[in-house]
Amino acid sequence: MTTGTEDLADLYRDLHRHPELPFQETRTAGLAADRLRAAGFEVHTGIGGTGVAGVLRNGDGPTVALRADMDALPVAEATGLPYASTATARDDQGRELPVMHACGHDMHVTCLAGAAAELAAGREGWRGTLVALFQPAEEIAGGARAMVDDGLLDLFDRPDVVLGQHVFPNPAGQVLISPGEVLAAADSIEVRLFGRGGHGSQPERTVDPVVLAAATVMRLQTVVSREVSPFERAVLTVAQINAGHKENVIADEARITINLRSFSPQVRRTLLDGVERVVRAEAQASGAPRPPELRTLHSFPLTTNDPDATARVRRALTARLGAGRVSDMAPLMGSEDFGVFGSAAGVPSVFWGLGSADPDRYERAEREGRLAEDMPGNHSPAFAPVIFPTLPTGVEALVAAALAWLAPEG
Repeated sequence: MTTGTEDLADLYRDLHRHPELPFQETRTAGLAADRLRAAGFEVHTGIGGTGVAGVLRNGDGPTVALRADMDALPVAEATGLPYASTATARDDQGRELPVMHACGHDMHVTCLAGAAAELAAGREGWRGTLVALFQPAEEIAGGARAMVDDGLLDLFDRPDVVLGQHVFPNPAGQVLISPGEVLAAADSIEVRLFGRGGHGSQPERTVDPVVLAAATVMRLQTVVSREVSPFERAVLTVAQINAGHKENVIADEARITINLRSFSPQVRRTLLDGVERVVRAEAQASGAPRPPELRTLHSFPLTTNDPDATARVRRALTARLGAGRVSDMAPLMGSEDFGVFGSAAGVPSVFWGLGSADPDRYERAEREGRLAEDMPGNHSPAFAPVIFPTLPTGVEALVAAALAWLAPEG
């Protein structure tokens, strides 16, 4: 292990120990900015709130943007690691919540910091402009758009390509990449259902919003199973139900949140229309005193890899890592706002997966048919990438992909 790799590992552990919620990533952004300045980048901070952009101009040539997201999740860590997070923070509703890097964004930041330093140190071998983007608030689909709306693309020449990666619970040392649609579009909706409250002993004098919510949740399960073709891909999840404060009081209202995933505009429209129709119909059937209110919380675009740019990245990854460490990436129902950067600039983008699970443990779990039970996935309180070989592989992947444009002749 080199001194540089040890330094990056220490950075990763530090970031993991100090996670920050969306749009609160001031400490993380400061560390990223310091790393970029030390490598000789022109650094811009506070973009879209807490976003950071580093620009390294190195003669005439293409402009390549590399992106990493910085935010963590309101999850209580249960990894048992010596550098586990015990942090808490207040969300936008003032609630004090545990915070954890349960999706690996700390690894993304570390890999980009390492790749930026390596490319800066080896600038005699390439020409063009390298842009390192450290993005806030990916988990709420707000950070990429906030950076773009705050003038990000005015800070450098229009990029030729935007590149990014994400850790997944696949064997560490592997990368996964495919052209076309790789991550789903997602919509999150909050629904307020209104009833008429009263004493728990006199339900006949009330309109019970808990019963209304229960009926709504069950009927929503038919939107995918009965309105979406089995040849399409879609998910509808009711993730939260909240109502009432005491066991003998029937509440005035209930609140549910719904998450939708889709891979086509037509299916997305079917899901959105189905949710609204079911919610309104169940409220009417229950005799609700007023119509329900629906509010969009977050909306993620479909993540689509440009075919030509993806082929170029795959060739570079294969040359750098070896064919045995590069495999196809099956479409996932997870979602990202990474694609906002390429769409806003009108340029291709490529997004690939970075394995982060202990290879021996993964192989054993796969052999025993226990991947779901034994290999925690993203957003789990037990999710924790193994530092090696995840970290060096992630740095190598970003460097190789960037050089596919900046030094196409090798």
